[in-house]
Amino acid sequence: MKRKANKYFAIILTIFGIFNTTLSMALEEQPQTEAISPEISIQDYISLSNTPKYIGDFANFSFVNPNAPKKGRIVLPAYGTFDNFNPYIFKGTASTETASLTLDSLGISPADDIETVYPLIAEKFEHPSDKSFIGFFINPKAKFSNGTPITADDVIFSFNSLITKGSPIYKFYYADIDRVEKLAPNHVRFYFKPNTKNRELPLIISSLKIFSAKDFNNREYDKPSLIPPLGNGPYKIKKFEAGRYIIFERDKNYWAQDLPTRKGFYNFDEIKYDYYQDTTVTLQALFAGNIDVRYEYIAKSWATGHDNNLIKEGKIKKQAIKHNRPATTQFFAFNIRKDKFKDARVRQAIDYAFNFPWANKNLFYNQYARLRSYFANTHFAATGIPQGKELEILQSLPEQLPAEILSTPIENTFRNDSLSDRENLKLAVKLLNEAGYDFINEEMCNLKTGEPLEFEIIINSANGNSFTRVLLPFIENLRKIGIKATTRVLEINTYKNKLDNFDFDIIVGGVSGIYMPGTEQKDLWGSISADTLGSSNIIGIKNPTIDYLINKLIETEDTELYTAYVKALDRVLLFNHYVIFNWYSDADRIAYWDKFSFPENTQNLGVDTNTWWIKE
Repeated sequence: MKRKANKYFAIILTIFGIFNTTLSMALEEQPQTEAISPEISIQDYISLSNTPKYIGDFANFSFVNPNAPKKGRIVLPAYGTFDNFNPYIFKGTASTETASLTLDSLGISPADDIETVYPLIAEKFEHPSDKSFIGFFINPKAKFSNGTPITADDVIFSFNSLITKGSPIYKFYYADIDRVEKLAPNHVRFYFKPNTKNRELPLIISSLKIFSAKDFNNREYDKPSLIPPLGNGPYKIKKFEAGRYIIFERDKNYWAQDLPTRKGFYNFDEIKYDYYQDTTVTLQALFAGNIDVRYEYIAKSWATGHDNNLIKEGKIKKQAIKHNRPATTQFFAFNIRKDKFKDARVRQAIDYAFNFPWANKNLFYNQYARLRSYFANTHFAATGIPQGKELEILQSLPEQLPAEILSTPIENTFRNDSLSDRENLKLAVKLLNEAGYDFINEEMCNLKTGEPLEFEIIINSANGNSFTRVLLPFIENLRKIGIKATTRVLEINTYKNKLDNFDFDIIVGGVSGIYMPGTEQKDLWGSISADTLGSSNIIGIKNPTIDYLINKLIETEDTELYTAYVKALDRVLLFNHYVIFNWYSDADRIAYWDKFSFPENTQNLGVDTNTWWIKE
């Protein structure tokens, strides 16, 4: 897992509303009214804070070694399979590494300045005073790997293909864009809809990956394909075997290798990804020398599985490297499209049966903290009772909230870990009784329908072994209160299909940590995405209050008010008990063969193997 410094394209997004605009390559005919043209400034960055860390002719980002030698090879594990090299379409199972290594975006946000975009394919950015569009001037040196120049036509093709032929959710992601216009071969503008209030929209557009329009003349964008797309990034695909491995070779003619935003990155001549079906298998692959680096996701393995001579002799290094990233929000997610999960009291009762302190002590060797926020490890997490601007927001909501959300500390919405299992299960039964359930022949049943409360938890095969041992004690606790729960491990493609079609009761899910919550929240929790197959709203949330708060946090340009809206959103999500939170760690746990060097982690940025190099 490499550090994802730019959230704006790594996370699939959507937007509340109906997308029915016409996108064209030319300005629509405008009414013959006199208008004042906005003042336009041209800058070499886009910044939400207006205080970029890197100003002027900077040489490189501070967290890389600009003089790292370019040589050697690194072998990394990947999980699952692939039958497609385009990760932006709905069909197929894509190799995500291909897009990140072979395709560049218009701009880049570094790990230490996530609120700012710096030049990549675009060498300059065009800002009007009325914020009605964002313009990009393409670097005349920008080229595809076959030497052909990147043009405005390629940018327009990439955007239009994404929103018309890509995964359906991209229509919502870019719904605030009215049209895209080519002004010159190297100049393109994205115009926003009238009255659009979305301060991060320029950053979102800047993360657009650019395909070659000519490369798709004789093939369909929306069909899964193992023909590698013509790239413009630091690597090209050298060799692959579907579902088994991909070898990337460094493009020694890479057009951007001397840009300040690329200095110190991508230092290996070859990067190989070997595909595995199970994370546990890769530990032996590491010891056998089949892979060079392994991220450890299993606490038991980290505590007991690395005690061998290779590590004792220093041939393999084992490190927990601190990071200050927002926590990945991992959880057991309810499918509230199902009648049995529509009542929040039922969901909360089921949560009370999950004994995290026991799991942390007996299974995780006390290596984790439990998540208690959708924005854990950030200042956006709601805490205590609402105060200040957050309280004002909650009190003024169009839809009236339950009174307890204003008076109950966040901590009290979770299972009380100071109480015994028995006491928590009693509280769970009380909640179920309030929701219309009670025991019938030792089964917890809906008193209106007579149906017992039972469900299945599905897991993908890559995490099957590790999660099964966590779920079994949870399932046993549920049995004690008359709830029948089962678990099933599914092959990754089958799992993905069920996820895309919302065909499940409960799944093990998660959301990558988000630095600046924004438009992606509509895809995750917004009403319109609940019915969009393949969206990230796997829970099926349709809540007007949540829609309102998401819209407001996107629109506001006041930092303090923005923070208050995010906290209010977090609080409302928490009080609805849509998920059973899992756990997180504030360190990247890795083991690697001692043949690599990497920059010192002085800024707690965690691990990014794209900044590593072979030791001299």
